[in-house]
Amino acid sequence: MSITTISSRELNQDIGRAKKAALKGPVFITDRGKPAHVLLSIDEYQRITGKRRNIVDVLSVPGLSDIEFDPPRANIQSRTADLS
Repeated sequence: MSITTISSRELNQDIGRAKKAALKGPVFITDRGKPAHVLLSIDEYQRITGKRRNIVDVLSVPGLSDIEFDPPRANIQSRTADLS
């Protein structure tokens, strides 16, 4: 894992570079020479925090309404219980 340090100005000028670097390890973002923020990939963030996506998070993703999803209707029939 590599650690990259960039200034806020560099981040603003080339966000793509910072995002690519975050795939290899944390990116420290500095303000006036002092570390102020850390950019991580989502996989690394989830590994560190132990958080997994839940159904509410997945369903609240912007653009989800553009995905077509029409599952077949379940055919559930009841039957008499045998209590003998």
